[in-house]
Formats: sequence, C-alpha cells, structure tokens
Amino acid sequence: MKRSQRAALLTLLNREMLKRGSWCGETHIQKATFFLQELLGVEADFEFILYRHGPFSFELRDELSSMQADELLELTVRREGYGPTYLPTSFSETYLERFPKTTARYIRQIEFVSDELGDKGVAELERLATALFIANQEGISDIEQRAERLVELKPHISSADALSASERIDRLIRKSRPLRISEESMAP
Repeated sequence: MKRSQRAALLTLLNREMLKRGSWCGETHIQKATFFLQELLGVEADFEFILYRHGPFSFELRDELSSMQADELLELTVRREGYGPTYLPTSFSETYLERFPKTTARYIRQIEFVSDELGDKGVAELERLATALFIANQEGISDIEQRAERLVELKPHISSADALSASERIDRLIRKSRPLRISEESMAP
C-alpha cells in the first residue's frame, strides 16, 4: 500500500472511530490499526511489536505525525486530564475523495473495527489487542492458555479480565471471518 493510500485509510479509520464515540487518542488508533491488519488482513504494512500497553507500531506513530504535518489530522485536548485526540481537519474529507477505490475497498473492515472497538477505553484495548497478538504471533488458540499468557506478559491484568479478553478475541475472530481481505488461516 502506498503512503498516500495508508493516509487515506487512517483518515477514514479516524473518522469512523470518532463517529462511534472513540476518544481517538494515539492508543486507540494504534490498536484499531493493529486489528485491521491482524484480524482483517488489511495490508497497511505497519510493523507492530508488543510494547508497554500492548501491540505498538513506531512506524504508525511516525505516520500520524506526518499526517499532522500534511494537515489531515490535528491533535486537540478535549478534556483536561486526558490525552489528546486526533481529529480530522477540514482538508481530510477532500483528501478522502481522492481515494475512492481505497475507501471502497476497506470501508467494511474499518466499520467493523470501529463498531467493535470505538467505545472501548485504553485498558480494555490493551487487553484485547494483546490477546489477539498472542493468538496470532504466538499461535496460542486455547482460551485459558492465552489468558494465562496475557497475565504473564501483563501482570497488572487480572486473570478474570484476561480470560474475558481471550474469549472476546475468539468471538471477534469468528465474527470477522467474512470480512477478511486475505485468505490466511487464523487461530480459532
């Protein structure tokens, strides 16, 4: 995917997440993009590693900065005491109109991720994204084993929350299958 198409994809994701009540801070965009790639096979080509709060891409962080410089997104503080929110600029809709094929190709996947993750807070996003990372990167398909591994990697997450996240990931994997771009096999 070309950089301009990735910017369109992220602009569309930001818009759809905001519509569904997402805070749209960097963590929200990081996790939603991870789900687009790892759950739905969208080839945005960001490399994710397991980091402090779950899967994280330094390339994506750089891309978000570039999008600010290109005046596609702006950072704003919506509420004191919370991190900043990425908001689309007035130029962003005009920019999206330049990529009708990209938006048409990925809108269903973006809507799915936005529907499923848009109202989640950062703690829940961390649990869900890390559970998906474990399922895909470590190949752990058993719900209980995945939950145990999640607690091992993230000791601040309770066993009950880890199990809930692991179960939720299985449901999302099943629910997302008809929307997957690639035909790769997935856990559960």
